[in-house]
Amino acid sequence: MQVELTDLPGVLHLTPRRFGDDRGFFSEVYNKDVMASHGVDVTFVQDNHSLSREVGVVRGLHFQAPPHAQDKLVRCGAGRVMDVAVDIRKGSPHYGKWVAYELSAAAGNQLFIPKGFLHGFSVLEPDSELLYKCSDVYAPDCDGAVRFDDPDLGIDWGVDVASAILSAKDAAAPLLKDFDSPFVFED
Repeated sequence: MQVELTDLPGVLHLTPRRFGDDRGFFSEVYNKDVMASHGVDVTFVQDNHSLSREVGVVRGLHFQAPPHAQDKLVRCGAGRVMDVAVDIRKGSPHYGKWVAYELSAAAGNQLFIPKGFLHGFSVLEPDSELLYKCSDVYAPDCDGAVRFDDPDLGIDWGVDVASAILSAKDAAAPLLKDFDSPFVFED
């Protein structure tokens, strides 16, 4: 597996090797030892799968607060998305900084997003599916969001932000400047 460090320490871009023939391919998409060799010691307890039918759907920017904060390993099972991680750890030298990677079923690449980061994605192809492993179960009372189109963040979603298709929760999310992060940077 190829592991690339990103501009945000802790966020990893991974590209598993594929072994193909005329039948298709085989790929190992997760290996605990490979992750541990890059400083990631996590146990995943929940797998999620989302389908977004239309180009321009934006889901995020989401987080789950302690005590149910989540590490996530995200990949695209069908189609293509722009996947985004934003550092929201108070005191972090990277607070408010983001990285974005196009994830696609064709490429098979993934993004590891640790606790203390917002996560979101935009849909670049119809009927795109996102699959992700989480290190804690969903807890509605710990669920939160920050506005995806916050001008202070300036995220390039790869879609027309003005016509993005959002959930009511995402449309009502606060701006980063109006948000009190539950995460603290630990060097």
